This record gives sequence, structure tokens and C-alpha cells, in this order.
Amino acid sequence: MKFNIAFGDATSSAIARALCQRLEAIRLAQNISQAELATEAGVSRSTLTRIADGRSVSLDSFIRVMQALGLSDHLATLLPDPEIRPVERVRRGGRQRRRASGKRKPTRPWTWGDDESDA
Repeated sequence: MKFNIAFGDATSSAIARALCQRLEAIRLAQNISQAELATEAGVSRSTLTRIADGRSVSLDSFIRVMQALGLSDHLATLLPDPEIRPVERVRRGGRQRRRASGKRKPTRPWTWGDDESDA
């Protein structure tokens, strides 16, 4: 099975096929039968057969199977956070933006400094 494809250059059907093949390989690695996974995910066994064959399935079914396989944490990596612009992500080098905390110390009023002789 070929799992590594160039997602930027691949067709949507090739991407769907690769993702389905990855799910099937994970199912086999976890030693779960299609019938068990179908029951756990709440999808039909024929849906899992379609995944095993590398054919596309609905997004809902795909997500249900991922959840049943314990892959829910990986769903967040499918799309970047729209609140963070790519340029900001590069500038921060992957670090989270932090806000200053605490209260500011009161400052003396600013003067030109020529009033020092008066002091």
C-alpha cells in the first residue's frame, strides 16, 4: 500500500484513497475486525469495506471511524487554526503568542529634564 503521496499535487480521489488506506492499515495494526469497528463507529460494515478498498466515504463516516480507532486528536491537524495567520506562525517559530500579565508600575510624569535645577 502506498501511503506517502504529494497531497499538494494529488487529485481529490487519490487523497481519499490514501487516507482510506491509512485507516485500513491502522485498523489492521490494532487487530480490530471490520464488524467490531463498524459497531463501535456506528457505520455499516460495507462502509468499512469501501475504506479497505480505498474508495471514498462520507466525511461523517470517516470521522466516526477515526474516533472509534482512537484518532480523535489527529482531527485538529487536518486544518490550520484560522485565527493564526501563516506569517505569524513563521515569525513565532511555532511558539504560542503570550500576553503581558500583571499591573504596570505607576510612572512619574515625564519632564524635559531642564527642571532638575529646581529639584
